[in-house]
Amino acid sequence: MTDSFDWRDAPSPSLDAFDALASQAWGKLPGHFRQMCGDLVIRVDDFATDEVLDEMGIEDAYDLMGLYQGVSLNNKSVSDPPRDPDMVFLYRRPILDYWCEGEEKLGDIITHVLVHEIGHHFGFSDDDMEDIEAQATG
Repeated sequence: MTDSFDWRDAPSPSLDAFDALASQAWGKLPGHFRQMCGDLVIRVDDFATDEVLDEMGIEDAYDLMGLYQGVSLNNKSVSDPPRDPDMVFLYRRPILDYWCEGEEKLGDIITHVLVHEIGHHFGFSDDDMEDIEAQATG
């Protein structure tokens, strides 16, 4: 099979292009999954901060492709003081590095990281997350 796109001069997706891919992935997730997340913010950065890496005991920034930051539904209360919105961080460079190593589509990898960061935070099983991903990548 011949790839018709000439990749020799193509740049890697910018932060903005990557953000657009993440928004597309989010939009394809099942409605009940998105609703559970409330006003989740998806943020794309090149890498996790040194503080996050240190806190998690990760030495190589390429080892962290995403992170969920927030309070799970079972720990939220209407009487809680206002706080920052829940966020999923997608780390562009580690995801691109992983993408270059294999045969998966970049959009599928982004969907996988997004679903798994949210899913693990809310206690979903791997099978549940695979079902959600399958619905999104259909």
